[in-house]
Amino acid sequence: MKLHDLQPAEGSKKEKTRVGRGISAGKGKTAGRGTKGQGARTGGGKGPYFEGGQLPLVRRLPFKRGFTNIFRIEYQEVRLDRLNAHDEIADGAEVTPKLLAELGLIREADRPVVVLGNGEINKKLTISAHRFTKSAEEKIKAAGGSVNKLELKLTGAHATVKLLPKAELAKIYGQDSE
Repeated sequence: MKLHDLQPAEGSKKEKTRVGRGISAGKGKTAGRGTKGQGARTGGGKGPYFEGGQLPLVRRLPFKRGFTNIFRIEYQEVRLDRLNAHDEIADGAEVTPKLLAELGLIREADRPVVVLGNGEINKKLTISAHRFTKSAEEKIKAAGGSVNKLELKLTGAHATVKLLPKAELAKIYGQDSE
């Protein structure tokens, strides 16, 4: 093979369509721009969502439907009255996400847990969770128990834990769930 034998790969070089070069070329006369109007002129047309001066759809939507916060953290909720009423949680017990999952109070031990202050508690418990409401924290301490806030290992864009597979969540929150 010599230098003059080299050629580009088949299909890698494509000639540019030459518009406005006569009817037989297929893109002659109006050069694929239709007839008359703003879009037919050089530099004509507006941005990708221009609606003739009307407020564009993408700018109207937040007013109409609100928005979805992509950084929202989906917590599993546990109410104090449910902890108090559960027979298997004895006075002085240590309550962890793993125990809550075993008892069926939450679905998965790998996902963040929040303790809500609904109802009363009269058991002295040591509760470990990722978040506590103010009323829940006060009621637990008033009953003689203690609160242990677990570190939320996912923040920012990764905090949307519902998008992560179970295997990855287990790696991140592995110490709590195993």
